[in-house]
Amino acid sequence: MAGLAPRIQERRQVSAATRLGRAALIFVSIAFLALLLLAPLGAVLAQALENGWQAYLGSFADPDTRAAIRLTLLTAAIVVPVNTIFGVCAAWAIAKFEFRGKSLLITLIDLPFAVSPVIAGLVLVLLFGANGWFGSWLQERDISIVFAIPGIVLATIFVTFPYVARELIPLMQQQGSEEEEAAITLGAGAWVTFLRVTLPKIRWGLLYGIILCNARAMGEFGAVSVVSGHIRGLTTTMPLQVEILYNEYNFVAAFAVASLLAVLAIVTLVLKTFVEWRAERRTS
Repeated sequence: MAGLAPRIQERRQVSAATRLGRAALIFVSIAFLALLLLAPLGAVLAQALENGWQAYLGSFADPDTRAAIRLTLLTAAIVVPVNTIFGVCAAWAIAKFEFRGKSLLITLIDLPFAVSPVIAGLVLVLLFGANGWFGSWLQERDISIVFAIPGIVLATIFVTFPYVARELIPLMQQQGSEEEEAAITLGAGAWVTFLRVTLPKIRWGLLYGIILCNARAMGEFGAVSVVSGHIRGLTTTMPLQVEILYNEYNFVAAFAVASLLAVLAIVTLVLKTFVEWRAERRTS
């Protein structure tokens, strides 16, 4: 009994030190997030509402701003389905089959993470610009890629195509292919096997990748800035419109459009959290 009290005291000290360290880590994390995320978000909303709600809502009456919003939504509506189809096909091939060049395909999928979006835009200009490799051929047929909507869509597709694939590849690899093989053995075709067996198992991961892809598509700036030409009302997306308005010292309108992007980001974060919660609940 004489030696028991010092041990209990030592355990209490260790427990207190552990709680103190945990509290310090949580405080540092919250302070870091508040400094880098919450403070800028609050500043954007404050600047957008500086002249009141009427001026804030009036900022969206500008035809160029409305055109930028429509173009952003149109780009996302094209890019997300394309990258979803590509991501599912690439993940299926990589996770379910062994073939020559598999490592190269994985490397190419990761390429947009390593290449600057500005470089991606410059490559598109090199390929499809007036003096590019295919520029003369496109001009002869009156086809516009660069400084037009197709260039914006292509640039956005390039910077966002890894998101769905990268979310599904490890998920499919972890699940294996036993159930798919059993379904095929029982006579199910490839399409039925995907819809009835594979898709239910990957739907939350697929939705998670789609949400991330959509968020990046709406917020992309670098590659789109290079290929758009900044033609107001025609090739300016919401991030580009923010830059234009800010450079014109129209701060209320600039921060109003930026606040709309921030709201879309918050909605994306809420959806992302919900998907993660449902996925964890399903696996637990």
